[in-house]
Amino acid sequence: MYRRTIQIDTHGEGEIVNLTPRIAEVVDGSGVREGIANIFVSGSTAAITTIEYEPGVLSDLCRALSVIAPEGIPYAHDAAWGDGNGRSHVRAAIVGPSLTVPIIGGKLACGTWQQIVLLELDVRSHRQRTVHVTIMDENH
Repeated sequence: MYRRTIQIDTHGEGEIVNLTPRIAEVVDGSGVREGIANIFVSGSTAAITTIEYEPGVLSDLCRALSVIAPEGIPYAHDAAWGDGNGRSHVRAAIVGPSLTVPIIGGKLACGTWQQIVLLELDVRSHRQRTVHVTIMDENH
């Protein structure tokens, strides 16, 4: 097993960070030719997924999440904690904190237009996110 941690500074709700080049560097550094890469973000107001990293679909994703867990409605979390990020927790739980991608021939097996992304869903204007990348070799 091979593990690396990536630190990402984010700048507010709705930011989508393309992690693919950084994950590919970790895969390359691992030397693993056949296996899997697991990408996990620590924290309950961010998520990891794949998407075509182009402005239209990124906007569509943000809009869809705002429909699923909209701003301006009461959330029990906000009533309990007063931090205003109840919707952030709901959105993150729906998308999920992790993703597993096959490694084939030493490369991530992503499709042509498929990138691995971090979704910043918290309402705070700045967060430092920790992304754990764990590479597992099929031979172990």
